[in-house]
Amino acid sequence: MIDKQAKKEIKQDLKIQEKQNMEIRDTLAMERTRLANERTLLAYSRTAMALVLAGLSFMKFFVDPLYQTMGALFIPVGLAIGFMGYRRFMKEKKHIDKHCQTYTPTSPVHAEVAAQEKVESNR
Repeated sequence: MIDKQAKKEIKQDLKIQEKQNMEIRDTLAMERTRLANERTLLAYSRTAMALVLAGLSFMKFFVDPLYQTMGALFIPVGLAIGFMGYRRFMKEKKHIDKHCQTYTPTSPVHAEVAAQEKVESNR
């Protein structure tokens, strides 16, 4: 049977491990957020490129004034969407970086304190 002191040490070790697990989850969540922001930028870029290429194709391959006008409209709209996506990406990147800078992992500190307490209790 496990005595009270051993149970207490096991509980402390489990608390430290839970804290480390939470910080790993937090770190991975921050990385997922960064990747999601990059994927959003790529989606904006892909849409912008498709609109510009569609506009150029309309202007190159069709003689009808309607298609020429559509092509002339698609190009600036595509460029605007690309610019807007880049601005949004940079704004979110700054926001994410700000939160990442304020985040301080504490598990190593807790682990060190717990180890010191364990050494002191064994003396």
